[in-house]
Amino acid sequence: MKAVILAGGLGTRLQPYTNSLPKPMLLLGEKPILEYLIEWVRKNGVKEIVLCVSYLRKKIEDYFGDGKKFGVKIEYAISKKPLATAGQLKTAEKFIDGTFVCLYGDSIYNFSLRNMITQHKKSKSIVTMSLYDYKFNLKYGVIDTTNIGRVTSWNEKPELSAKINMGCYIMESEVLQLIPKNKPYGMDDTIRKILTKKKKVTSVISKKGFIDIGDKETYEKANDEYKNR
Repeated sequence: MKAVILAGGLGTRLQPYTNSLPKPMLLLGEKPILEYLIEWVRKNGVKEIVLCVSYLRKKIEDYFGDGKKFGVKIEYAISKKPLATAGQLKTAEKFIDGTFVCLYGDSIYNFSLRNMITQHKKSKSIVTMSLYDYKFNLKYGVIDTTNIGRVTSWNEKPELSAKINMGCYIMESEVLQLIPKNKPYGMDDTIRKILTKKKKVTSVISKKGFIDIGDKETYEKANDEYKNR
């Protein structure tokens, strides 16, 4: 099995950090985000990796090379323009011939990928998604009313929960046939298309959490935590 890591985004929300580095190469402590991802994938038994690269790709290629130094085999799928998540994945099609792992190159995971792969095989689904049970407090009071405006209850700053996408998938190669070539296309568009075709999509839920390096604030906080370690 191979893992495809999407590492070609522009990282505009992380400027100026990403003016000279692609987002997956930003340091957390002493190592780039992408190195932690590759270590995690390898520890879970996947040792062949396809890196989908574009923006400042030489920074990634020069650092990781063929992957031998990191205990894996690395191949590169190259795009010349931003293609969004699924559009990037499409560039790796020639390297894929069966079930594969797909993950975003700007997150850190700590759940069992091995267990996720096992569950995917048992479910016989076309895609298995990793989800996080996210809880948060609404910063406003919630007021319930009847149809005629009579107030029936007041719940001050309630805790809400939602299952959110962590950006790690186990996929069958037929998914790639549903993604247009050389065109920006989101993973959400792809999953919706799969559901429209009545194909089976399942999920695993993690309560351990993950680190999503989405903007400057989350990056700076995560970098400080890794430095302190």
